[in-house]
Amino acid sequence: MALIKQIAKHFRDVHFGGNWTCVNLKDTLANVDWQQATTKVQDLNTIAVLTFHINYYVGVITRVLQGGPLDGHDKLSFDVPPITSEADWQQLVNKALSEAEVLAALIEALDEKKLFEDFTDAKYGNYYRNLMGVTEHTHYHLGQISLIRKMMSASNIV
Repeated sequence: MALIKQIAKHFRDVHFGGNWTCVNLKDTLANVDWQQATTKVQDLNTIAVLTFHINYYVGVITRVLQGGPLDGHDKLSFDVPPITSEADWQQLVNKALSEAEVLAALIEALDEKKLFEDFTDAKYGNYYRNLMGVTEHTHYHLGQISLIRKMMSASNIV
């Protein structure tokens, strides 16, 4: 399998399944309702905040692969819009999953020669670093979401 196809698969797998950890965002969020998603556990971010945060960087990279500028700011990456209903929560989940599929398709279409070119500017590293980084970032926060769910379950929260 070509490297670019493998990167796209790795990114897609963390969102939809098939990776060797047997954990993915879609399945992990499937049984979370809006009240659970917005419930604060200790001093941790909520599941909704983490879902938004994961998707924020997917959007930043997607826009670059679509020819736009690199425009992302860490301070905005946790600014989840208010979630006051199941519809709000499902809208966020659906956005995260649909935008992940868009990015996976853009990665697949990327010319493999581009992987080791600067990602808009040398200070941000190359495309390979950023594509693997967004995948690792998703795995990291997916682990946090999984732990928060276990903590909620163990404490009978929501």
